[in-house]
Amino acid sequence: MLATSLTAAVLGVEAHLVRAEADTAAGFPRFTMVGLPDSAVKESEARIRAAFRNCCLEFKWDRRITVNLAPAGLRKYGSSFDLPTALGLLAADGRTLPRLGRVLLAGELALDGGLRGVPGVLPMLLLARQEGLDAAVVPAANHAEATLVPDLPVYPALSLPEALALVGAESLPPPPPVPVAAGVVASVPDLADVRGQALGRRALEIAAAGGHNLLFSGPPGSGKTMLARRLPGLLPPLRPEEAVEVAAIHSAAGLPAGEVIGRRPFRSPHHTTSEIALVGGGPRPRPGEVSLAHRGVLFLDELPEFRRATLEVLRQPLEDGQMTVTRQRGTVRIPARFQLVAAMNPCPCGRRGSATPCRCTPADVRSYLGRLSGPLLDRIDLHGAVPAVSYDEMTGTRGEATAPVRLRVLAARARQEAREGRGLAQLACRAPAAERLLRRAVDVAGLSARGLDRLLRVARTIADLAGREEVGVNDVAEALQFRLGPVESVDPYTIQAVG
Repeated sequence: MLATSLTAAVLGVEAHLVRAEADTAAGFPRFTMVGLPDSAVKESEARIRAAFRNCCLEFKWDRRITVNLAPAGLRKYGSSFDLPTALGLLAADGRTLPRLGRVLLAGELALDGGLRGVPGVLPMLLLARQEGLDAAVVPAANHAEATLVPDLPVYPALSLPEALALVGAESLPPPPPVPVAAGVVASVPDLADVRGQALGRRALEIAAAGGHNLLFSGPPGSGKTMLARRLPGLLPPLRPEEAVEVAAIHSAAGLPAGEVIGRRPFRSPHHTTSEIALVGGGPRPRPGEVSLAHRGVLFLDELPEFRRATLEVLRQPLEDGQMTVTRQRGTVRIPARFQLVAAMNPCPCGRRGSATPCRCTPADVRSYLGRLSGPLLDRIDLHGAVPAVSYDEMTGTRGEATAPVRLRVLAARARQEAREGRGLAQLACRAPAAERLLRRAVDVAGLSARGLDRLLRVARTIADLAGREEVGVNDVAEALQFRLGPVESVDPYTIQAVG
């Protein structure tokens, strides 16, 4: 007898509908699973056998049993196929399950028949709503993810018998209320905690208002990391569709989706992170740090300590807003529209430009700064100096808090949205003096076409923060100050300071 249940396979952050076809027939007892399953999927036989026995569910194993996960050309990973396979086998054994072909099923079986949570449930629920299915049955541990899929009835189940009762019902009862995920409201570090650093605070405000990439340079302990961690608090709240994107990526990566609901993600990978961990991929394509920072902030501390090859893979997502992972069996595209904030020391010892004497030779400094390629630096809009903080600054009054700065950022973004669709040349409206300064910047500083474009966008953001329609010479001068910044390099592609 043949029975079919519905589930989904998640590749990257996209879910694909999978039909678990279970067939039982007379013959030599044998369990066969086909459809490109990995080891975790194949091992479901042992879990299902034990769950049936411990839940006192009768099933005739003395037959030839075949399970096909269609489409057969799509690789299947993980243990989320346990529940649909188990219910499909019971239906093939003659049990009446009227809802089996209209409900999405996902969950890992424990040996006692309990249901354990699985990654990627949110993309599966989005697929179920898109396919017009009646409902979804998921482990109770994944129920909180249903908050972002309001148009699909979701039923949590603690065990196999509970899931069996739901799928076997003639009509589904009203779904239970969705629990509020713990830790949704998280405290955001306040900008008032940062003492001094007027230039760094200004760069942070401009970056937040325009979504610009930012590089801080300064000695250890000057406040670079403190500034970076306060950027998410300055950004506008996520729109509902953006919140779904962010939560779906975290769900596909096996991280609690509830922790990012309603707030911008902030990711800070260690400098020993590999290329695959940073941008995603691997034998089973999974989101990397750049995708986990989607719609949020990716902070790279000690930027020159990252391997150069690791940093170079950032160039594509910085331009395209997504990562394209190509493997033998196909191509997976994962969203990666993030705001890059990086921090670095001015020299290997970190004392250059501070009161403590620097012992680095000029060759050491050139070698250290030369670890960053010109094309990567060209994609960073703001280069801000963060000098050492004096005693008076450390013991003085606190700076401006996050709240008023955030209001200015929101006002600037509102002006940008009102002008949406107009070209950069129309947005700039540069004064003649500003035009002359731009021409000198290109001729003397050697700005590239990309560098000039990003310089104009920063100047436009500065004008928006001040409430001006026209970009003036002071706006261009401030943008040029942050564009050239404190980072110098002997690389011919790197921006040089204007003498």
